[in-house]
Amino acid sequence: MKTASPDTHAVPDTAGIGTSGIGAGPVLFLAIFLFFWISMTPFVDLTGENILDPSAGNSNRLNQIVSLSLFAGTLCYGLFHPLRATILQPRALLLPMFGWFLFVSLISNHPMLGIKAVVLTVMATINASIYLLMPSSEKQFAKMLAIGTLITLATAYYGVVFKPELSIHQLSELREPMNAGMWRGHFPHKNSAAAAMVLACFFGLFVMNAWSRLAGIAIVVLSVVFLLHTGGKTSSAMLPGILILAFMFERFRFLRIPIAVGGVALFNLFAVGSAVIKPLGDFISSLGIDATFTNRADIWRFAFTALSENPVTGYGIKAFWQTQELVYSGGAVETWAVAAANGHNSYLDIALMAGIPGLLMTLVWVLFLPLRDISRLPAAIEHSDLTRLFIRVWLYLIFNAGLESLFFEGGNLLWFTFLYCLYGLRFQSSATLTGERLAERPAAHA
Repeated sequence: MKTASPDTHAVPDTAGIGTSGIGAGPVLFLAIFLFFWISMTPFVDLTGENILDPSAGNSNRLNQIVSLSLFAGTLCYGLFHPLRATILQPRALLLPMFGWFLFVSLISNHPMLGIKAVVLTVMATINASIYLLMPSSEKQFAKMLAIGTLITLATAYYGVVFKPELSIHQLSELREPMNAGMWRGHFPHKNSAAAAMVLACFFGLFVMNAWSRLAGIAIVVLSVVFLLHTGGKTSSAMLPGILILAFMFERFRFLRIPIAVGGVALFNLFAVGSAVIKPLGDFISSLGIDATFTNRADIWRFAFTALSENPVTGYGIKAFWQTQELVYSGGAVETWAVAAANGHNSYLDIALMAGIPGLLMTLVWVLFLPLRDISRLPAAIEHSDLTRLFIRVWLYLIFNAGLESLFFEGGNLLWFTFLYCLYGLRFQSSATLTGERLAERPAAHA
């Protein structure tokens, strides 16, 4: 969507090449969307022994080539865009934060893993900061979002119907055979599929109002049906919960800080805190809630013990979970948690990787700056469909981060969606209306 400085009231069309035809912007937008939502390696086989190998990477040569090509195309698009100054903002925070990530990685036991992860994180952030400049209007944004989401849903359902052995969890899977029968589509896990379907539902609600009611309803129905078949209890419960929270957040300004800051703090206290504070765990159990949060408690206890030994610099980006010395530690560490793929809590994982300073800078970026941006929303845009979409996604993922690891995951669709919604809120906070669209709906120009 087009952007302009806060005091600009009319700007020419600059998104895409030319004023007719599809243009480069929407094509690149859709290519990036499908890269994250479908990936270059859909329908992963979870029955092979390499699924248990910590050294087995998820990347491949084709994935690297496509990723670098999309980044190069996005960067070129952004550098030639009139609003190239918005790329990688706010630099006063991001540059020191990424610099700290690089430092703690260089002094870690696996510096190359950290350097690669930091580079991928910077690339994803640059992509996200340019992503919303590609559509020429809110309506085109909604249209491209609908097309990408419908293609994703079609791929997921195609897998369930024609590739059930690769799209539905099987008893023969080595890591989690207890998930047998639960849908995952082309995603690597049922939880990934469930979280994606929640976002797809938010997209559908936005599309209903911003472009096509029929396409929006189709997206909502298809995503909710798929979500229910994933068996993802957390995501299924969070979908209506976030819609209610977002409504309250939008309507009652005095509740915004309590919902975002207080809500995330309490959510993490009850989740992670129950693992390390026994009376709290007993209280959670007395409410009829699984105090282990599906066996995450052992992971969190182990993570807290590790963090207490290195609280300032952490262990380096990507240098803790799934490292050879941790997975194959044998009797040296007496807990199954050493084999965990991650900490199942984004906030705890950032502290493990980058220490308390890294966690604090991350919280400023993903929690406090969006709150500031929302507080600055112009009255005409504060309750717009576009703002509502960004807030729903933001709220869902800051709460979901309490049970899953998604922050700074370069190729993760949840992280990339979260990033461009952060930029969406930033753009909206300095938005004005162009005269040519006053007759339509509020269109954001950051």
